[in-house]
Amino acid sequence: MFVNKSTAELEKRVPPNQKVTTGFPVLHYGDVPEYKDLTDWTFRIFGLVENEVTLSYEELMKLPTTSVQNDIHCVTGWSKLDNEWEGIAAEEIAKLAKVKPEAKYVLLHAEHGWTANMPLADFLTPGNLFAFKHNGEPLTPDHGYPLRFVIPHLYFWKSAKWVRGIEFLEQDKPGFWEKNGYHMYGSPWKEQRFAWD
Repeated sequence: MFVNKSTAELEKRVPPNQKVTTGFPVLHYGDVPEYKDLTDWTFRIFGLVENEVTLSYEELMKLPTTSVQNDIHCVTGWSKLDNEWEGIAAEEIAKLAKVKPEAKYVLLHAEHGWTANMPLADFLTPGNLFAFKHNGEPLTPDHGYPLRFVIPHLYFWKSAKWVRGIEFLEQDKPGFWEKNGYHMYGSPWKEQRFAWD
């Protein structure tokens, strides 16, 4: 369901050619992973770090958590305002790994070989987090349970579902959608939807 907001509010909060929805559309490529339990689930932090770590879900949940509120914008043209997320701040993961100075980019690794890239500076933007709750409820499988990354200032395809690890890199490397014609950066405000934009 799409809603109408005042023109002034939309101009401040909603990028060009987006429509606000109160729903939460489900978009993904491939099958939705389902977990009966998380006993064997792991999260790997690797690449240009001093401290390569593989955490169990239980260990990950012992890290400090935070809550944020933000707006999200999908490359397909919808925006959802006032989302509340709970999870682990990106800065906590970087701090745990002790990222080396030569690292300039990250590549998120998710189920089924899915990946998403971004500059390290964007990854570390305050408010980005590895979320396990949305609007007070645990994530559903369709929305990335048990863990999804949330980076609201880029198109929502960069907010990878079903995240299983993060790799710190010196050079940028295209993720799944970037290899298939999407923009390497993906700013909604500049409408960087595709490689030719």
